[in-house]
Amino acid sequence: MEPERTPNRSAAILALASATLFGASTPLAKLLLGDGVAPWLLAGLLYIGSGVGLTLTLLAGRALGLARREAPLRAADMPWLALVVLTGGIAGPVLLMLGLATTMASSAALLLNLEGLATMAIAWVVFKENVDRRLLLGAAAILAGAVLLSWRGGPQQLSLGALYIAGACLAWGADNNLTRKLSSADPLQITAIKGVAAGTVNMLIAAAAGARLPSLGVSASALVLGFFGYGVSLVLFVLALRGLGAARTGAYFSTAPFLGAVLGVLLLHDPVTAFLLVAGALMALGVWLHLSERHDHEHAHGALAHEHRHVHDAHHQHEHGPSDPPGEPHSHWHRHEPMRHQHPHYPDLHHRHDHAG
Repeated sequence: MEPERTPNRSAAILALASATLFGASTPLAKLLLGDGVAPWLLAGLLYIGSGVGLTLTLLAGRALGLARREAPLRAADMPWLALVVLTGGIAGPVLLMLGLATTMASSAALLLNLEGLATMAIAWVVFKENVDRRLLLGAAAILAGAVLLSWRGGPQQLSLGALYIAGACLAWGADNNLTRKLSSADPLQITAIKGVAAGTVNMLIAAAAGARLPSLGVSASALVLGFFGYGVSLVLFVLALRGLGAARTGAYFSTAPFLGAVLGVLLLHDPVTAFLLVAGALMALGVWLHLSERHDHEHAHGALAHEHRHVHDAHHQHEHGPSDPPGEPHSHWHRHEPMRHQHPHYPDLHHRHDHAG
């Protein structure tokens, strides 16, 4: 069987769909903060909505007898999952809510492009993913746009809200790279556990600080927003990580703030300023540079044994035992024999190899 000749386009679509859901959640969360909901409490409600909604989805699937085609989380995954909850489920959303409280929704949405930069930087420096000149130029354009949005005329005028949002992006950048370690497992299970754990912690902190639940309508809105904007979005993000790696998934996810900025202008009547337009143009250039990348060279695969959802493509030519599940796609423990070939690829589950230079 010949290897695929184009990069994983389906993973790119998943990343863009994830970005769309999360991008829409930013101005909508701003509306809820306007109803007097405390930032800690709103962060808790969003993640409770994500965790409970996905847990019910899992239970419904089992009740209906739907086949489980994903690898479950194992005991060795638990330390990584704990770090994911801490960085992405607690620190990230709370910092974002604090930033949204004092920042225009459109500016906040574009500042969230920094998450893609943080994801790429951590993937490059810590996890040694390959990042070429094109990606670096795109990152520089996105960073320039973010600086325009956060600057207020001098060092003493740097927006505190922008710094909170930058901190949220750093936390989520770490979260995205840590989640890559779990991306072969069931994304519904990962996201449900993360949502319930993070939501519970944030709700307890909010209660200790004296926050009270808002009206039933506002609470229900926050839960639904959390299910789609955080839960479903993260499931799609984890699936994209499998095919793209952390740095490139973060680059595709950088499209999220553009939808958020547009909704901030349309729904919240944020002004369309020259800074906003120039920053948006710089960020658009950076995202385009990321999306138009092509990575193709001869590479070697070493022997590898792992478990994840797969079909029998060029990278999955293995024997099956009597206990392995029938049909495709399916999930079971399998072994990859060493091989060498050339085709367009990203640093997905099977292409995390070293690069010369």
